Amino acid sequence: MIPIFQYIIVETLKLKNKKQKLPSKQFEKQIINAKVEFTHLIRDSFLILLGILSACFGLKGFLLPNSFIDGGVTGISLIVTELSGIPLSVLLVAINIPFLILAFSTISRKFALRSIIAIILLAISVHFIQVPIITDDKLLIAVFGGFFLGLGIGLSIRGGSVIDGTEVLAVFVSRKTSLTIGDVILVFNVLIFLVAAYVFTIEIALYAILTYLAASKTVDFVVSGIEEYVGVTIISDKYDEIRLTIIEKLGRGCTLYSGKKGYAKRGETLKQTEIVYTLITRLELAKLHTEIDKIDKDAFIVMHSIKDAKGGMIKKRPMK
Repeated sequence: MIPIFQYIIVETLKLKNKKQKLPSKQFEKQIINAKVEFTHLIRDSFLILLGILSACFGLKGFLLPNSFIDGGVTGISLIVTELSGIPLSVLLVAINIPFLILAFSTISRKFALRSIIAIILLAISVHFIQVPIITDDKLLIAVFGGFFLGLGIGLSIRGGSVIDGTEVLAVFVSRKTSLTIGDVILVFNVLIFLVAAYVFTIEIALYAILTYLAASKTVDFVVSGIEEYVGVTIISDKYDEIRLTIIEKLGRGCTLYSGKKGYAKRGETLKQTEIVYTLITRLELAKLHTEIDKIDKDAFIVMHSIKDAKGGMIKKRPMK
């Protein structure tokens, strides 16, 4: 870490704990936790900013000048812009507001605040940043407009926020009904494409579907193929602390199973260990990494995509 940032963190914690007089070990742990949180904040902010710039480039360089649309809230905003003439920057914020309010109770306050800031910055970027029109080829517009928009959405998710409120609605509806998150997003976008076919032309609607497919596949690629849920296996000597963190700070369940560390030479006894397995949504992944780093930076973590999950503590408890 840059020395000036380290100095600021230490001095801030000293002022904060001046009256409490914490033991040195506890104070050192607070410093380590603060450093981890600050490092992750900088990384997440960079990803979100990069995502905003990518989405802005996709919208202004490809989709908006050529009257193309996408799925989700962005697609609704583009349709309303074409029909009413209201600036896209205004609509991106206005139409996302209900979804972001829903995010406070459905996901978490921190996530909602990050998303609000990200969407406002996207609106400002779309309004003020001038981007040249890249091409007038319809196929290239659909594919690369979707690609850069999907890249922006994916990077924002990696940073712990969204720039399109569709997923927030999907999480909420999936908890109230038997529909999965994927089902909700699909139904939502099908309705948008039907409206586009009615308001504009079937050709534009078909290109919109192509744009959506390019964007969704790019999102999946950016977040390492992670879909709605992620299965996480954690191997660490501090397994009990990690278990408690998953339960108390993320509000998720986990499973412990016994195993042996396989890295040993011939004739040596394999070391017994407990392995932690948990299932989380991809929106919680950044927070899980942060909490694990606070406990054990050398923890071995394996992640794999889960198409869907039901029961347990997946949908019964809100994200904290």
